[in-house]
Parts: sequence; C-alpha cells; structure tokens
Amino acid sequence: MIKAKITAQNPSANLRSYEQTYQFFSWSDVEKEFTWYQTGKLNIVHEAIDRWADDPDKGNRNALIFEKAGQSTAYTYSDLKRISCQWANLLLQHGFETGDRLFILLPSCPEVYFAMLACARLGLVFCPLFSTLSFDELEERLENAKPRGLLTHPDFAEKLPYEAMNDVKHLFLTESPLPGMFPGEVLLKGLSEKMPAGCNTCWVPGNTPLYLLYTSGSTGPPKGVVHAHRDMIGLMITARYVLDLRPDAVLWTDCDPAWVTGTVYGAFAPWLCGATSVVQADPFSASTWYRTLERHKISVWYKTPGNMRRLKEAGDDLTGRYDFSHLRHIASVGEALEPELIYWFKKNFKITPHDTWWMTETGMICIANFPAMDIKPGSMGKAVPGIKAAAVDENGNPLPLMTMGELALKPGWPSMMTNIWKDDERYQAYFKNGWFLTGDMVIQDEEGYFYHQGRTDDLIKVGVKLIGPYEIERALCRHPAVAEAAVISKSAKPGAPFLKAFVTVNRGLTPSARLNQEIKTFVRADLSSDIVLKEIAFLESLPKTRSGKLLRRVLRAQELGLPAGDPLNIKDY
Repeated sequence: MIKAKITAQNPSANLRSYEQTYQFFSWSDVEKEFTWYQTGKLNIVHEAIDRWADDPDKGNRNALIFEKAGQSTAYTYSDLKRISCQWANLLLQHGFETGDRLFILLPSCPEVYFAMLACARLGLVFCPLFSTLSFDELEERLENAKPRGLLTHPDFAEKLPYEAMNDVKHLFLTESPLPGMFPGEVLLKGLSEKMPAGCNTCWVPGNTPLYLLYTSGSTGPPKGVVHAHRDMIGLMITARYVLDLRPDAVLWTDCDPAWVTGTVYGAFAPWLCGATSVVQADPFSASTWYRTLERHKISVWYKTPGNMRRLKEAGDDLTGRYDFSHLRHIASVGEALEPELIYWFKKNFKITPHDTWWMTETGMICIANFPAMDIKPGSMGKAVPGIKAAAVDENGNPLPLMTMGELALKPGWPSMMTNIWKDDERYQAYFKNGWFLTGDMVIQDEEGYFYHQGRTDDLIKVGVKLIGPYEIERALCRHPAVAEAAVISKSAKPGAPFLKAFVTVNRGLTPSARLNQEIKTFVRADLSSDIVLKEIAFLESLPKTRSGKLLRRVLRAQELGLPAGDPLNIKDY
C-alpha cells in the first residue's frame, strides 16, 4: 500500500464532492431523470437512443464512430434509431418473440451494435461472444442458452458445433457466400436496409432480461450472467460520475464488445448520457492507438492496463508526435493498475489514469477513483455513491479497517445481475449474511480506499479475460493418457500468467518427458493462443477434501514452499 497521494485532476468534474454526494445519494432520485419515470413506459433503447434521436437539437449528433483499416464511419442518434428499427423488423419477420435469445459471434463491427439495439428494442436477450471461442466453448454456450438465432460471419461457420445448433432456427450471416451447412441460413447484406424504418418499441418491466454474458467459473462450466433493462440507472450514473461523461464527450472504450466493458461502457452507458462512443477495430499498435486519440478528438479514454503496458513498452518518443489536447480523463479496468503505469501516463499524457473495479456480475463500476478525488497509487478507489462496500470474513461479517477480507457489496444497486442462466444454485452462492460476495480479496484503509489483494478462488487472468482452470483442465483430460488434472497460475509479470498443470495418468501408462511434451502440444492445439501452459508435473494423486473437492490452493502452496496442511482436514466451503 502506497501512502502517497496524487492531487485531484479535475475539481470541477461532474462529481465535485464525493463525501457529500455519497452521504445524500439515492437511486430513486436518479430514476427521475428517465422518461419512464413519468410515462411508465420503460425500455433502455428509448432512453439511450430514441429520446435523443427525436430531439431536433440532438438527433444529428454522432452516437457511434466505427473505425477499421483507416476508414471511419459515423452514425448519428437518428441513424441508430432507424437502423435498429430495421433490424428489429427483420427479427420480427423471422419469428422472434420477447425473451428469445440471439447469439452474436462476430469480431468488432457495426453489426454487433445494430443487433444489440434491435434485440433490446424488442425485449429479446442478446449474447455477444468472443470470436476466438473454441468449438467446445461454443457448444457449451449453445446448449445452455438455446438461442433462436445466431449472427455470425461465414469465416466462423466451420467451428460451429453442428449438433448443438439444433435449437438455432436462423443463422444470420453478415457476408456471402452462405456456408450451406445449416438450415435457416439468412444473408443479411442488403436485407435489413429493405425493412421499414419504424418499429414499435416493446415496453418492458425493469427486470426484463437485456443481455446474457458468459464468464468462467473455477469449479464448473461457464456461467451465464443475466442483466436487465433496469441496469440503465447504474450505467448512466457511473458514466457521469466515474467517467465524467457529458453530452459533448467523445468516449473511447478500448475493449472488445464481447467483454462486458465493451457492451456496457462501449455502447449503452455513453448513449444514456447523450455522448459519442468510438470503436477502434484494428489490431493493436501504438501508432494506431495514438492516431485514434488524435483523429477523433477523444476526451475520455476507458482502457485496460494490458494495453497501457504495451503503449509504455513502445516508448516515450511516440507520444510527442500526436495531439492529445482534447483528452481530459483516462480510466482503466480489468486488473489492478500498477503505480508505475500511473506515473508513466501522468508524465507522457499530462493526465493521471484512474483505476476502477467491477465485474460482469455487478453490471456497473462499483469501486473507483473519481476525477475530483485524490488518488492513492495502487488503490481501486472508493465505493461509488449508492454502493455500500466492505471487507468481510468467511462468515460474511465486516472486518476492521486495514484487515484483509473478501470484498462484499450490499445488494440493491440497480445494475446487479438478476440471475445465472438456468442455475439458481450458483446465483444464490454469491450471497451470504446480507452481502454480495465478489470473490476478490481487499484491504480498506482508514480513508475508505480499497486495495486489491487477489482472488479467493482460482480464476486465472489472461489479458482482459478471466479463465477458469476448469476449461484448461477439461482440455487436458481430453488427452487419452490423462486421468485427472489441476491447473494453477504461478507468479509472473502482470498480464502474463505462468500456468502449470498437475496431472495423473491412466492406469497402465508411465509418465515420461515425451508424454509431457505430447500433452502440452495436444492442449496448445485445443486452447486459445493467449493461454500458454508452461509446465506439466505428473503426480500419483491430486489433493482433495474428504468429499472429493479438488484443492488447487494446496498445489499453489506447495509450489511456493508454504505449509499446506492435511488436505483431508480442510473443510468444504
């Protein structure tokens, strides 16, 4: 923990007095800012798009700017209303009804955002997926959610699991030629433009599902986190208070639309504030990133420490070649922001980056460093107004200040997930003694700042994604020689986990260096290139509790040379 402070960057920000705002804040007061508070007609698309599009002074304001390969396309609020209505009519024509699911398997492109808005307008549930998902990962998600439709590109057709596509009535493709592999293939190119430009918005209760995102679990398959239209309340206020968005702001959320940050703060949150969102779809390069900041006059930049490190590695010289005069606020998300990065950005951009914390399940930023608040380097910041946070013990009891415990939030904020898709047991496991347990270990200091201390479970951070060891272990167990497997993350530089696997072999087989290399090669071919398994160790048995629960923390302790105790005496929690 660093005691030094960096003076507040912008005392005149939207949130000027944190303490006063936090003390008197009420979610019910925020609700009064939405049209549905008066009309009773609720839908996030109406608040994020239509009300601006219908305003003669704001309809022609840019809502989305999409850039790829040096080409930039801008869509106004009026454009997005018209296009999302056309896409909604297309979905209606194909029999979609309220509650149906649409999977979106595409790289970053405008069609992702058109589909999300169309689904929300009709009360459908959209689910953006990473385009790098493997065959098995897609199969799990398709079998779990059983979407009525899937929107994708012909290049991804061959990795679609044929048998899991039985419930998919329509396979929408953005380009030709059609693969001719599945029933219900529909070419979208040129089709949506022929649809009517008007569509009745489906007015829904606030808890109506809006989107479904899959996040990895350490002890089971990926869980489908469900969020609702009522999320708009938390999204608007955090965009205003944390990202300091105003209607004239140009926000660049440097994240894939399949990641919750890209879904929430790359689209709906800035639009709820009437601001402009920029999407950069090119592969990372420092010059491209700097050119995007300059070309689109980015005023607020929300990004990941991973990309921040890559910019730092590119050196100090590049930053002096571009005009960043419009940039007034930088925020980060995804992992703890190292003090070294804070000071590098402060030196080279003349702006101090502000760390934020939240997770897919919370639906919105919950802990943050605010522009009008002093920063303590290494700290996540303080709880967002309307959020009550504490470090709690294993029984859910709040701990004294400066004591490490699990970060817990009092339920009731509007953007909290509504459920885990078809798995109420996993949903209920988040709650204990009146708290929502996050799985992150923290320390809270005497001024209310939180400091991240790691995870309570075994999730592994790879870039911006949390990867459950279960997924890697499953890949290991598909090798015919492997009986059981456990994977842990060893110490490594931030953003580059050192993964080690422990395996037992099937009866009649003998561990060897050749088998070790063979298993590594097998797993490498089955996983994303971002996931690198560095070591494999053969064991006679894996440590487990009396009930058979795998104890990865025992393996981790042994790797660090720490006492692990008798596994059979460790309780199951």
